[in-house]
Amino acid sequence: MMTSVGLVEKSMMGEDYEDEKERALKRYREIISTLPKQQGWSASEKVYQYEGFWIPLEASIESIMWTQQYFKPRREEVLLATLPKSGTTWFKPLLFSIMNRTHYDDLATQTHPVLTTPPHDLVPSLEGYLHRNIRFPVPNNPDDDDPQLFHTHIPFTSFSQPMIDSQCRIVYVCRNPKDVLVSLFYFLQKLRNKNLPPISLEMFFERFCKGTCSCGPFWNHVLGFWKASLEWPERVMFVKYEDMKKDPSFHLKRLAEFVGYPFSVEEEKQGVVDGILEMCSFENLRNLKTNKRGEAALGIISIENHTFFRKGEVGDWKRHLTAKMAERLDKIVEQKLTGSGLTFLDSL
Repeated sequence: MMTSVGLVEKSMMGEDYEDEKERALKRYREIISTLPKQQGWSASEKVYQYEGFWIPLEASIESIMWTQQYFKPRREEVLLATLPKSGTTWFKPLLFSIMNRTHYDDLATQTHPVLTTPPHDLVPSLEGYLHRNIRFPVPNNPDDDDPQLFHTHIPFTSFSQPMIDSQCRIVYVCRNPKDVLVSLFYFLQKLRNKNLPPISLEMFFERFCKGTCSCGPFWNHVLGFWKASLEWPERVMFVKYEDMKKDPSFHLKRLAEFVGYPFSVEEEKQGVVDGILEMCSFENLRNLKTNKRGEAALGIISIENHTFFRKGEVGDWKRHLTAKMAERLDKIVEQKLTGSGLTFLDSL
């Protein structure tokens, strides 16, 4: 599954990092200048279509290209993949707690990283490495034995060949499209330049239905990982946000089994599963001091940590979308997913 950027055989280890980065950015910008684009939320903002998906900001596409070219995970690595506003902020601490529980076995201590570190600092997003001047981990580094946990919004169809060939495990979390739409709308409202006119829900709804919202079309993003999970169930786990909300204990144990850190009978008796769920509950995370202050550096932008926490509810769309809007989006999604077997719950 090669990408349009192409892969370099030579590692940057023997080259000057800044020189290589400058050459890469020049190459990326030449490609970006040829991409289809539409106007974003302001006259100066553009949304670009890259490998079939609509990506806001040139810097975001540069970061995707850099990841495609230089990220080479090991088999032991775990990659959390999501669309924006589909459970990223919740699943980062959940997976971190599963994979690191032998290092931090006392969930009651106030020094546990989940309680002291915001989710987006706890688990790095691949797209943040380029513009934060952080180098990707070196494959087969003898000084780095522990498997690492990463996050990405990159579609499966844009994964580079090394990412596919690595056999690393991928956890994909998806959410009902109507809840994604509403959550993304309010998230972007918080981020917009206050000098610009507000975005109407009706306008945002139209863009979502056309598939031109962040990392859209929604249906193509979820289908890529859905099909991969059917083809390689031992490597790609497809998790629905609503299922995790409905039976968190069952699905947390499924996650642990999949990523290679199953809970022992003794751990279950000791309440480790319930302890992780309580510590990582959306309500607890939202009320932590560390998540109420400071900013998360994501590529070229920084976002206040509290902005990532809204309601986290299933079915909140009912308070915001009209019956006609919901029916129209349902029909679009149903048509786009025809024959896939993929469906969504509207409520618990």
